[in-house]
Amino acid sequence: MIPGEFTYHRPSSVAEAVALLASHGDEARPLAGGHSLIPMMKLRMAAPEHLIDLSGVADLKGIKEDGAAIVIGAMTTQHDLIASDLLSQKLPIIRETSLLIADPQIRYVGTLGGNVANGDPGNDMPALMQCLNAVYLAAGPNGEREIPARDFYEAAYFTALAPEELVVAIRIPVPPAGHGYAYEKLKRKVGDYATAAAAVVLTMSGGKVESCSIALTNVGDTPLHAAEAGEILTGSTLDADTVNRAVAAAKAITQPAADGRGPAEYRTKMAGVMVRRAVARAAERAEG
Repeated sequence: MIPGEFTYHRPSSVAEAVALLASHGDEARPLAGGHSLIPMMKLRMAAPEHLIDLSGVADLKGIKEDGAAIVIGAMTTQHDLIASDLLSQKLPIIRETSLLIADPQIRYVGTLGGNVANGDPGNDMPALMQCLNAVYLAAGPNGEREIPARDFYEAAYFTALAPEELVVAIRIPVPPAGHGYAYEKLKRKVGDYATAAAAVVLTMSGGKVESCSIALTNVGDTPLHAAEAGEILTGSTLDADTVNRAVAAAKAITQPAADGRGPAEYRTKMAGVMVRRAVARAAERAEG
């Protein structure tokens, strides 16, 4: 199918984009990479009367270091994330995750902001941002505000973002040097959403876990921050019994739908497998 009729806008500044959103309200939708919105428009599952293309807003692009954090513009593409030396040095898990998203053609156009702001539970970056305790910078008619990634997702395609607001940047605290990380993703084929996936970032000291953060992709209506699982592992030597308890805690918060990727029970099981693999690989990296 083809989309319904709409008026196309291409603002050149954040202020202009916000003004358009505020003016047209629920009838307007921002366009980032378009890989989520355009297919929905073709299926008439979304029918905005005004489409606001953000590709001309230069201020929404780029990666920079800001004190103890990395700030990434919302229109920065997955390809840009993969190519960034700064991210490879400071936040290598972002590159690792980006390489598992779709295929190279999509990664040249798909953006970090579009991936996190859409509220699609199948997207990979939302869970990673929760794992990293990132903050989204949102701009609206009343100025900017910060929304923690762990508070952003309310239900599938429903977020804390107001209709007249845009995610303009993502601020990510830099983990300590020597941290371990892993993003493990099970999928049916290249380009597919995850059957289940897990992000883990941890630090080790004296053979014990000093800190641990875990999040899950596509096993619920929203990305899932597995806080209890991370707490169970913190202070442990990653002995088998403790890892088993953490995996069980992560599985307990999942509520996947049965679909072409498998029945709910299988997807929950695979979430546990992904957590176990990610913890092992993150610990190996942390220990050098």
